Amino acid sequence: MASAMDEREMGNLIGSDKVEGTAVYGPDSTKIGSIERVMIDKQSGKVSYAVLGFGGFMGLGNDHYPLPWQSLKYDTRLGGYVTGVTESQLRGAPKYRDERDWNWNDMGANRVVNDYYGVPLV
Repeated sequence: MASAMDEREMGNLIGSDKVEGTAVYGPDSTKIGSIERVMIDKQSGKVSYAVLGFGGFMGLGNDHYPLPWQSLKYDTRLGGYVTGVTESQLRGAPKYRDERDWNWNDMGANRVVNDYYGVPLV
């Protein structure tokens, strides 16, 4: 049974709780991970990054990969987000194991992430 919120989210907007846990697929439509959280710019209100959980087993031991939001496109057929990043490219991408290991205020680290994926820092 769909709630009133679910019905209102059928357009272009979606609640953050619906994004978290959504599958992310590589260019070949193979699942490479799931979105663990989204990082929203406090000033603009725009989503800047999705944190992809990848590796580990059944969510345990995952590494966390910040992906620029612009690198993801929603695919209604797959019911998830698609990125041009392959699993092998992801293995060399900037990542962190524990939230304490990443400083979201470090513009240099954010620039490294965006440069890795070829997305301008906005």
